[in-house]
Amino acid sequence: MRFRHPDGSTVHLAYCTNVHPAETLDGVLAQLRDHCEPVRRRLGRDRLGIGLWLAKDAAHALVTDPSALRGLRTELDRRGLEVVTLNGFPYDGFGAEEVKYRVYKPDWADPERLEHTTALARVLAGLLPDDVTEGSISTLPLAWRTAYDDHRAETARGALRTLAERLDALAELTGRDIRVGLEPEPGCIVETTADALAPLAAIGHDRIGICVDTCHLATSFEDPLPALDALTEARVPVVKSQLSAALHAENPHLPEVREALAAFDEPRFLHQTRTATAAGLRGTDDLGQALDGEALPDASPWRAHFHVPLHAAPAAPLTSTLDVLKGALARLLGGPHPLTRHLEVETYTWQALPAELRPRARSQLTEGIAAELMLARDLLTDLGLKELP
Repeated sequence: MRFRHPDGSTVHLAYCTNVHPAETLDGVLAQLRDHCEPVRRRLGRDRLGIGLWLAKDAAHALVTDPSALRGLRTELDRRGLEVVTLNGFPYDGFGAEEVKYRVYKPDWADPERLEHTTALARVLAGLLPDDVTEGSISTLPLAWRTAYDDHRAETARGALRTLAERLDALAELTGRDIRVGLEPEPGCIVETTADALAPLAAIGHDRIGICVDTCHLATSFEDPLPALDALTEARVPVVKSQLSAALHAENPHLPEVREALAAFDEPRFLHQTRTATAAGLRGTDDLGQALDGEALPDASPWRAHFHVPLHAAPAAPLTSTLDVLKGALARLLGGPHPLTRHLEVETYTWQALPAELRPRARSQLTEGIAAELMLARDLLTDLGLKELP
């Protein structure tokens, strides 16, 4: 979906396909048929943006076989779909029964991460619509915090500098400007937007910036306005923003609140949980750890890294951080010029929701994704953007 900002520039809205993961190119093609095109039809649009997640095997197949890349581009066009952004965070196995910590491997100190992201950039350059010259890729925020020493830190910075050089060469070769954004996430070396400032300054390249995920922003109790203002002051480009909402518990000391939270403690994904105290941010790696005894203070609200559907906040006594998303979006798009032009709804946790909230049929998932996109569309038009055909 495309929108015209009041300054005349085009803003792209997509949804991320990691909600129905596939490891192979054939699986990606099936996604377009079974999920993406039905969402487009449900919205009544001639064109729908999707943020592709390409696992390592699918990316390798596309970057090594020009005919496969042309075939994917043809299939996108045929189904009324377009791609300006990729989710390059998960490397593989995102559809596994247990993802948890494996999503952070390989990290930016491992050569596989550089090679994979380079492949994604080359693929994206070939997938961009004919009238679009800018593409974006979100990526791991350096590494998970453990087993990350000074040597690995310097190796990671060196890899990102090499990536920047490769992106420069790609732009010269293709005329396509592909940028990569570190995506701050709780528990990682770059957990907050503030944590990103020093590493990005050390890299010092305008094609390496930040991806602002509004669920992660909220989970870390970051106020979106000063956080985004700090990025602007530091001249850190917001390569893209993922529109998502976290799980919020106002009174975690109450038994009924803990019981409601326990329904979201599931075995597939990591749900880092945080609370803001007078002594600073406190947290656990997973929701179950927070619920187990006194691992996390419960005198103030908790937030968990669980991407809840944008249009459907959990039932009381829980809620979502949709207000944080709205605040971030107002700062990103509400000014005289947009801070980013690539937006991606990223609710990958539909099948991890409590059983009674999960879509039971493909059509229900289609309805849910379409409802999220309609909410995002309304938020953008409320900010003065005009939806384009």
